[in-house]
Amino acid sequence: MDLRQLPALNAVKAFEAAARHESFSRAADELFVTHGAVSHQIRALEAELGVSLFARDGKRVRLTETGRRYAAQVRAALMELADATRAIRAGDRERRLVVSMLSSFAARWVTPRIGSFIEAHPQWDLELLSTNALTDFARDDVDLAIRFGFGKYPGLHAELLLDEIFFPACSPNFNGGKLPQTPADLAKVPLLRSDDELWRPWFDAAGLTDWPEPKRGVLYQDSSNLLQAAIDGQGVALTRRSLAMHEIAAGRLVRLFDVDGPSPWQYYFICPPQMLETARVKAFRDWVFDEVGRFRQRFDLACEAGPAASARLAAEVTTEATPEAAAHALRATP
Repeated sequence: MDLRQLPALNAVKAFEAAARHESFSRAADELFVTHGAVSHQIRALEAELGVSLFARDGKRVRLTETGRRYAAQVRAALMELADATRAIRAGDRERRLVVSMLSSFAARWVTPRIGSFIEAHPQWDLELLSTNALTDFARDDVDLAIRFGFGKYPGLHAELLLDEIFFPACSPNFNGGKLPQTPADLAKVPLLRSDDELWRPWFDAAGLTDWPEPKRGVLYQDSSNLLQAAIDGQGVALTRRSLAMHEIAAGRLVRLFDVDGPSPWQYYFICPPQMLETARVKAFRDWVFDEVGRFRQRFDLACEAGPAASARLAAEVTTEATPEAAAHALRATP
């Protein structure tokens, strides 16, 4: 068989979809391309074959008899190819662990810690999907997800992983090191803004009940970028505890004041109920809940220590260290 005689696969796929729907527009929707792209592919296929596969009547199309016979044979061939591909992937799938999570959480919380999981479980190929899109477990090839939300996920196993709070933070060198001493001092400095972290609830918690939501300055769409702007000394950011902890422990950020702002959203561990019984999901669940426990202890130590001790903590204790080691480093700080 001379495979060079085969038409382009994209053209064959476009023809099969159009034949099944008897509509170029519906085929285009299914394949996530334009109506014109489908029409072009099919005309190119007809030119290559030297036959008309569709009869055109204005905007309506219908299969010719030749097109109908060809469609049945093409569909059978594509299904056989899909089955063969699915069988190959299934053999490899049990070794893959696919985890979906918010981009900011992946960058600021998971990435500094994930090495310990990879080292403990080399038998699985971990894939971290950083996305702000919700996972559809019926459609997406995902084993589990960590989501920042209200915890309402019908039909799924959902556990509260980490409660969240908000607080202001800035670089220790911000404003030449002259940092705000009271919440009211924030009136004199630039406040960094984000769609996710709103200042208004924190103002209420700090007793600044007549302060409006800031309307001026750069609006950051991504919480990780907001945090980086604070690290770079651009202003004071209202940060999430989960994202700011690593930077506070490293001395790159300082928490201002001892006032927590409420969060309507929390982090949840979610997966289809049947996936919770698989070894790879169980292992990740055990690891991430253990890391959350260690995270809470480190956060309390870093906030109690202040900026000078936090910098020393970063130099002496890595994120892989035990809470006991962190406590020792902090106690040794003058």
